[in-house]
Amino acid sequence: MIRRSWKNAAAAAALGTALVVTLSGCGTAPWAAGETSAATSTKTSTPTPKATITSIVNELATGSAQHQLQAGDAALTANYWSTLSMDQWTAEANKPISFSLIAALGTDQGQGVYLSRVSVVVAVAGPKGSLEAPAPLSDQASVTPGYDIKSPYSYSQTFILPAVDPAATSVTLSFTYELLIQTTPTSGTYAKQTASDQVTIAIAE
Repeated sequence: MIRRSWKNAAAAAALGTALVVTLSGCGTAPWAAGETSAATSTKTSTPTPKATITSIVNELATGSAQHQLQAGDAALTANYWSTLSMDQWTAEANKPISFSLIAALGTDQGQGVYLSRVSVVVAVAGPKGSLEAPAPLSDQASVTPGYDIKSPYSYSQTFILPAVDPAATSVTLSFTYELLIQTTPTSGTYAKQTASDQVTIAIAE
C-alpha cells in the first residue's frame, strides 16, 4: 500500500508539471496584454504636421507710410503712398509709388539742404524666393546744387513700377537719397550725405 501511494503521488506530480509547461508555452500572460495594447496604440498615434502660413508684409496696407531718417545733421521725414488701391497692385499692372521728402537741420544756422539724386532699386519676391526684377529708377536733380528740401520746402515724386513676374507676392523698394548740405549760410561749398530707406508692398492676387 505504501509503495502504490508513493507511485501514484509521483505520477500526479509529473502530470501537473506537464500541464504547467504546456500552459506556459501558449497564449499571452494576462499582465502582458496591457503592455502590448499600449505599444500598438503608441505606434498608431503619430500627429499630422500642420501647414505653415507665411504672412506678407504690406507697409501701404493703411494707405500710406511715414519713415524718419537721418543723414548727418539732417533729420528727414519720408512719406510713401500710392494713387492705385492695394487690391489693384497686381503683378501685371503698372503700379505708381509716390513719395515726398523734407529735411530739418539739427544745428540750423541758415544753411541750405538739397536733394541731388534719388534712386530706387526694386526686389521682387515669390513663394520660392527672389524673382527677376525691373531696372532701377532714379531722378537726378536738373538744378544746381539740387532740389531744396529744407522745411518748409519739400521734394515730391512718383515712379511707375512696371509689370513683374506673375508669381510675385511682394516688392521691396530700396530708396537712396543723396543730399548736399551747405557748410555755411553763404558758402558755395557743400557736404554730401546719404540716407537709405526700404518699403515693402504686397502684390494682390
